[in-house]
Amino acid sequence: MQTNFTLAQLADPATAEADKILRACVHCGFCTATCPTFALLGDELDSPRGRIYLIKEMLEHGRPADAETVKHIDRCLSCLACMTTCPSGVNYMHLVDQARTRIEDTYQRPLTDRLIRAMLAFVLPYPRRFAFALRGAGLAAPLAQLFARCGEPGRRIAAMLRLARAPTLTQLSPPALEFPAAGAIAPSAGAVARVAILQGCAQKVLRPQTNAATIRLLARLGVESVLVEGEACCGALLHHLGDEAPALEQVRRNVDVWTAEIETKGLDAIIITASGCGTMIKDYGYLLRLDPAYADKAARVAALARDVTEFLGGLAPPPPRDVGKRAIAYHSACSMQHGQKIDALPKKLLAEAGFDVRSIPEGHLCCGSAGTYNILQPELALLLRERKIVNILKTSPDCVATGNIGCITQIASGLDLPVVHTVELLDYAYGGPKPTELP
Repeated sequence: MQTNFTLAQLADPATAEADKILRACVHCGFCTATCPTFALLGDELDSPRGRIYLIKEMLEHGRPADAETVKHIDRCLSCLACMTTCPSGVNYMHLVDQARTRIEDTYQRPLTDRLIRAMLAFVLPYPRRFAFALRGAGLAAPLAQLFARCGEPGRRIAAMLRLARAPTLTQLSPPALEFPAAGAIAPSAGAVARVAILQGCAQKVLRPQTNAATIRLLARLGVESVLVEGEACCGALLHHLGDEAPALEQVRRNVDVWTAEIETKGLDAIIITASGCGTMIKDYGYLLRLDPAYADKAARVAALARDVTEFLGGLAPPPPRDVGKRAIAYHSACSMQHGQKIDALPKKLLAEAGFDVRSIPEGHLCCGSAGTYNILQPELALLLRERKIVNILKTSPDCVATGNIGCITQIASGLDLPVVHTVELLDYAYGGPKPTELP
């Protein structure tokens, strides 16, 4: 794609990076074939290619974002299916993230939109706030249908209430509010590796059994796990809302605490059980590349980041127990298959553990979760959820497995089948307790 940035514009590193990404695009349109919003809406501006044109116009002319640009950028899920498809290697992720930051810097959103976004940013990255908010949502859940009839703000509130009732999420009894203390969990014999477990924010509240299963399984495989004190949210939620400065504060905080652990007792990996967080943390080196105090440290942290299945793939488990050949529909989260390029490995691990693993038709398409997308774009998110559920049911599964808490919440909110994390099934197969949802 031809660009016409001035030399003065290109002196800005962010603009220079955008120019490089834009020039890689050759207008081929392959991305339209795998874009979920284009599949639903058929609008060129709701495809990656169309959004690239909008971003180019906004950045090249140095103008504030307008309502049309904001509408189509907001509809983007950041599922990154376009990057998997693109033959030219266009880094759409970094381009659309830059566009979101510019939108938040230059566009005045309607008041209700600003309030909902501010509430999400204030609550979701903080486990205790989120836990109490979920309790309130549980009490208000019967009002979801009423809110759904109250315009766009009401539909977003209704979406939050629906998600809070997802049947496979942990019920927030008082023990669910007691988060594990920092410290190490060692195997019974000598450790073959020492890893930090990202405790997370939303998953820590919604499904703490995922990290518990990870720690148990790793301990049985001879791996020492450490919960590092002072960890923050990975930064993905604020980053994708365009709140760049506070997102980078969270990134720096995590780089600091993990670097301290690396330099004192050492780490072989940083294990992540929410694939959306994994995509973000693996990008820390890029995000802090211009910060001389953090660039090298962030790159080192990013290089240690591993999805839990990625790490388990390098270990030798014992023979699994008999799990009854349960039929498992494996949903590959977008942040897993497109963001981290991990697709076949989780299915391989589940099959080796004795499960009958079934691939979901249209597996490349997003389920509609995408961080806060299922709240901010509820109509499109519901359409994508229903499309995903129809394809899941085609496989006649006993259970759905996936590697991301957002997908678990989204799919479980509309499917009358167990939806569990991949590592919970692997923990069960190799000696851990059976997930409570499984019959």
